[in-house]
Amino acid sequence: MASDSGGASSVPTRHPLSILLITLTVVSGFVDATSYLGLGHVFTANMTGNVIIAGLATAGASEYSAVNSLLSLGVFIIGGIGAGRLRVFFRERSRVAWVRCALVAEASLTAAATVVAFVAEAATYVLIALLALAMGIRNGTVRALAVPDLPTTVITRTLAGLAAESPLGGGTNIRAGRRLLAVTAMFTGALTGAALLLTFGLAWPLLAATLVVTTAALLYHEPESPHPPPTTG
Repeated sequence: MASDSGGASSVPTRHPLSILLITLTVVSGFVDATSYLGLGHVFTANMTGNVIIAGLATAGASEYSAVNSLLSLGVFIIGGIGAGRLRVFFRERSRVAWVRCALVAEASLTAAATVVAFVAEAATYVLIALLALAMGIRNGTVRALAVPDLPTTVITRTLAGLAAESPLGGGTNIRAGRRLLAVTAMFTGALTGAALLLTFGLAWPLLAATLVVTTAALLYHEPESPHPPPTTG
């Protein structure tokens, strides 16, 4: 992946791209809280959880659905493929245009899921597919951006870095603030998403996610943004 001169591998925490990714981490909390609590114990952003759930369901744990988890996994992969094609298409264009296009795709899919949740809340498979597709596009794009400690949907490595590079672990933890911010963002999103779902219903956290991503797409800008990273390597 590219460096500061041509990519995003070491952007500072206050850079517009870092702020965007922290915002999207909050949205991930919205989405996974909604899907886990409202769509039958399935994740649509965190695929590690789905692999575990699929294993539990296959072993006979009746409270979990292998079908739901495998559907989410499959559609997520399709979204990741779409993200790769977007990166190729925007290879000679600015990073802002590339990222905005991915954000518009995510916002459109979460908006569609919001409409479905308002009019046909029982359409579980449709909702899982729409959200997993949105998160697949997001994850494929964020992976290509390669900003350390801000993957937006999983924080396992972020927590590992926070611990291993702490003074107790023999390090200086120069990115401790960013890492703590990512963990806090995920927690805040999950808390808010769960509260909205439990208080108002399934559609409301999805509506909140749609509004946040749409706003992010409209506001995101960075001066002299480089091209997307190359498609090889």
